[in-house]
Amino acid sequence: MTDTQNGRVAVYLDFDNIVLSWYDRVHGRNSYARDRQRIAEDATNPEISARLEAARVDVGAIIDYASSFGTLVLTRAYADWSAPVNADYRSQLVARAIDLVQLFPAAAYAKNGADIRLAVDTVEDMFRLQDLTHVVIVAGDSDYVPLAQRCKRLGRYVVGIGVAGSTAKALTAACDEFASYDSLPGVELPKREQSAKQQKRAKIQPAEKPALKPVEELDPAERGVLADLTDLASFRGTGILRRLNFTMPATGRSISRARMLKTIPK
Repeated sequence: MTDTQNGRVAVYLDFDNIVLSWYDRVHGRNSYARDRQRIAEDATNPEISARLEAARVDVGAIIDYASSFGTLVLTRAYADWSAPVNADYRSQLVARAIDLVQLFPAAAYAKNGADIRLAVDTVEDMFRLQDLTHVVIVAGDSDYVPLAQRCKRLGRYVVGIGVAGSTAKALTAACDEFASYDSLPGVELPKREQSAKQQKRAKIQPAEKPALKPVEELDPAERGVLADLTDLASFRGTGILRRLNFTMPATGRSISRARMLKTIPK
């Protein structure tokens, strides 16, 4: 790591990327794609609101980690701030002196909408602010690999932050240092909700094995079965042996069906 005592840091957050990735991390893969329509229609719905709150991104943890590399010269977050999933973060971001860059819906959900704008601003800032020493990219897309490589060629130390499981390996390799959002101080991974199938499986209790009865407690019919092992040969293939538990009278030890069958003449 470079010297952080006099470091000057620029932070760029692809906010849509980090919010959606964390939502999927908490609720399961592709969860946001399934819930997107319901979130857009009514984010105040109790169920949707609870799911959004459970997957809330701790912006403070990201900024605090970035500030460990030096003085924060500028911080920018890119997203469609009119979208319900992002709107709740505006006051939190403004309180941390983060510039909000608006991406209008036509560009926000188009491929590379935030990527291109973020990359252009980053390169421009590196030429405009010659004293920048660190560039922190908060995203997980492989589209940011050329940006990370260009920052390194221009002499900046590149730090990446992304959600585990949603970050491209190429981006991790392109950065000088990469940290998982999951492992940042103060970030806790909530327990993932159980699926309906898992809940149904948890309700099914395994059947208890019937207790073995000693010979003294057997009724006359069961005693008759044990009277002569030779007579058991006639029960082969009938399934009766599978339903009986036998106990040796002398030792009290149970006799498995497999051992019993070995003693039965063919």
